[in-house]
Amino acid sequence: MILLNPKQHVRPYPDARSREMMFQTIAFFERKGKRKLKDDDRNRTWYADFLEFQKHEKLFATLLTPPQYGDADARWDTWRNCEFNEILAFYGLAYWYTWQVSILGLGPIWMSENDALKRRAAQLLREGEVFAFGLSERLHGADIYATAMTLTPQPDGTFRANGEKYYIGNGNIAPMVSTFGKMADTGEYVFFAADYRHRNFDLVQNVCNSQSYVANFTLRDYPLTAADILARGQAAWDTALNTVNIGKYNLGWASIGISTHAFYEALHHAAHRRLYGMAVTDFSHARQMFTDAYARLVAMKLFALRAADYMRSASAEDRRYLLYNPMVKMKVTLQGEEVINLLWDVIAAKGFEKDTYFEMAARDIRALPKLEGTVHVNLALILKFMANYFFCPGEYPAVPRRDDAVHDAFLFHQGAAKGLGKIQFHDYALAYAAFDLPNVNRFKEQIATFKDFLALATPDEAQQKDTDFLMALGELFALVVYGQLILENVPLYSVDTDMVEQIFDCLVRDFSKFALQLYSKPSATPEQMDYCLKMIRKPVVDAARYGRMWRAVVALQDAYEMNP
Repeated sequence: MILLNPKQHVRPYPDARSREMMFQTIAFFERKGKRKLKDDDRNRTWYADFLEFQKHEKLFATLLTPPQYGDADARWDTWRNCEFNEILAFYGLAYWYTWQVSILGLGPIWMSENDALKRRAAQLLREGEVFAFGLSERLHGADIYATAMTLTPQPDGTFRANGEKYYIGNGNIAPMVSTFGKMADTGEYVFFAADYRHRNFDLVQNVCNSQSYVANFTLRDYPLTAADILARGQAAWDTALNTVNIGKYNLGWASIGISTHAFYEALHHAAHRRLYGMAVTDFSHARQMFTDAYARLVAMKLFALRAADYMRSASAEDRRYLLYNPMVKMKVTLQGEEVINLLWDVIAAKGFEKDTYFEMAARDIRALPKLEGTVHVNLALILKFMANYFFCPGEYPAVPRRDDAVHDAFLFHQGAAKGLGKIQFHDYALAYAAFDLPNVNRFKEQIATFKDFLALATPDEAQQKDTDFLMALGELFALVVYGQLILENVPLYSVDTDMVEQIFDCLVRDFSKFALQLYSKPSATPEQMDYCLKMIRKPVVDAARYGRMWRAVVALQDAYEMNP
């Protein structure tokens, strides 16, 4: 089964150390138990036990250090990191968060040419430390054009940093905070390393009401030398964007982990609860919601896994990952919300109970589409790729399943963060042409109509500046990309035909929903509205296939319960 089940964790890890780390992490949380997990969440207890565990086992050091700076088995292996992402989020967003913001904090370090700071970071990882990414600000958010953090040169060749940062995870304990700012005299962008322990580092507050510490801090005449500088000028700008490229991808995996645990808990509850003489899972609407939730959850994971293949295979000549990466952040996290909504509609008031994992999941799943750039920012980003995706495909060698034990060095040598509109993609139609299934075919018909819309009823100049119109357009484009990568992964993970059809049953309905939204936009023309109506289609109904899918779903009713 493609979904994570910690009680039946059988994965083809390429080496013993990778397997050991994942099983150690599962064992840590299962020993901790659900009651303590919930108590810590309820009381907003700082997760010192988890940080001590990862320090003792050298987990972050092994997973996040390039091999030339690390000990044996150390590498930045995106496939392996996805596994760890999923496991941490399965047990709680706070545990995942401290890992995620360490990834962001390490990005500018491993991208830097400052070898001394790299070696310092590697040693801190060995010592069990975590890291932070000082980008966002209270007044400007992640608008790096407007950053107000400044570095002022001093007569002796040193610098003084002044400014405030906001929403900085791990900012309370990170001995290296990769901090973004500008040179006060030239306006040149700069990344530098700050230490929370310094007396000129003023930790103001935790801005969130959670176990995690999401810091607001201020630097007041914080002294720096050239040795503390990670990058300057264009390199600093590129580092900021390329670090987000690496980090935003992980949010989809957090959503997958949370949704998977919530799915098991909700299904177990519903299958064992009787109303009006029936199990809740005997009601037709409950079956439909669980079947949709399961199909959407499997689709989330198939897409995220395939996107990782492209990240790991990326090069200066192949930057297709720059479309697939924000898709994981945007589309997968939104689908996580949809999965939780479907499950919650079945279990109803149970989802509020303080002793359930679901109560945490329902709260935390909302955060993920809103971190590392909102859904709207990522939709606007992927629209830059739409013209080439549909109308100017390129030729690339086939990308295999990438679960091999290698270091993903290119992620730290991505180059200039520009030229997105020039990136080409292989022909998306190849993935769709490999399948002759009723709902896949129906989805292909919707895609063909959408492509005609773009070619023959092309949005005019005003519509191309209308973000409300473009958001609906972007949702339709995203579905095409989503379906493509899912289908590419079907043979790589031996996904059966029933599951493919159930996934595309959902996607056909989603395409119709967004087509209706586009139809309803104030600026939509009559010609565009006609195309939108043609995109609205009903999935092909197959009662036998649906029955088989439901039996596969309900068979999971007792598949997993966390240790008490």
